[in-house]
Parts: sequence; C-alpha cells; structure tokens
Amino acid sequence: MVESGKQGDDALERQRFLSLFLRSEREIFRYVAALVPNASDAEDIVQQTAIALWEKFDSYDSTRPFTPWACRFALNKARQWTERRKRWQALLENGLAEEIVARREELKPQLERRLSRLEGCLEKLPEDKRSLVEGYYYKRQTIEALAEASGRTVEATYKALQRVRQSLQMCIEGANRTEGAT
Repeated sequence: MVESGKQGDDALERQRFLSLFLRSEREIFRYVAALVPNASDAEDIVQQTAIALWEKFDSYDSTRPFTPWACRFALNKARQWTERRKRWQALLENGLAEEIVARREELKPQLERRLSRLEGCLEKLPEDKRSLVEGYYYKRQTIEALAEASGRTVEATYKALQRVRQSLQMCIEGANRTEGAT
C-alpha cells in the first residue's frame, strides 16, 4: 500500500513537471536561441535543460514562477555548451583538424576495404535481419519503431540487433582471414 502511494505521488509529480515544462518550453527555447548561433544547438540545450530541471525539480519552489527558474538552468546549460565549443575550437585551431584529415587519408584504403566487407556481409543476411540493420543504422529509426514494425518487444529487438552485429563481425573477420590467407 505504501509502495503504490509512492508510485502515485511520483506520477503526480511527473505530471506536474511536464505541465509546467511544456507551458514554458517555447519561452525557454526563445531564451536559449538568443544565446547560441543556431536552432539545432538551442534544441539540444533545451533538452539538456529539461533533464537538469527534472533532476532538480524537488528543489523548485512552487510559489514562484517556473519559467524564470527554468531559464536560469538554461543559461547554465548554454554556458556549458559554449565552454565545450571553445575547447573543441581551440583543439581544432591547434592543428587537430589537419591531423584528423591526414589520419583519415592514411586510413582511407583500410576503411574502404572494411566497408566493402561489411556490404558483402550485409548482402548475406536474411531480409528481416538486413531490414533491422538498415532501419536502425541507415534510416535512424528508433528501437521502439523497429519493434512495433517487426512485432517484437523492445528488448527482443535490442537482442536481435546485438545478434546481427555479432554475426556481421564474425563474417567480416572471416573475410579478413580469407584475404590474409590469399
């Protein structure tokens, strides 16, 4: 009985948070969009803000407006994003970009061989397994969508994907051994 009362309280708390967040989301987005150069970055920051808000929701004072409280979190997330971007920019300015390009060119023949082997192994997969891989990696469908389309549970879909990856790895390693033997 105590456990179900706790679950009920948690559900009410989630509903309360969602209600407040959804009412403020546009304002939070406009606030963040004014701080960063593009909408995609602003969307990422708003998502990170939502997570932070949920984690700290028990410290929210419900006698005060939600949006200004949420915008303070958004400002912190935007500052963190800017710092990460500056560090990445500094790395790129110190020769990392050239190093990455050079390393990529160096590895290009090896990567192309691996890709060719992967494509050969994908062609050997049964249609349902190939469809699962294509849906997840090429079409970027969610596991939930793939599970629904295949009639599997989400857990079974994860397992099926894991088994396909293992079989692809074995196929590629077999191709490597065959090429190494010739």
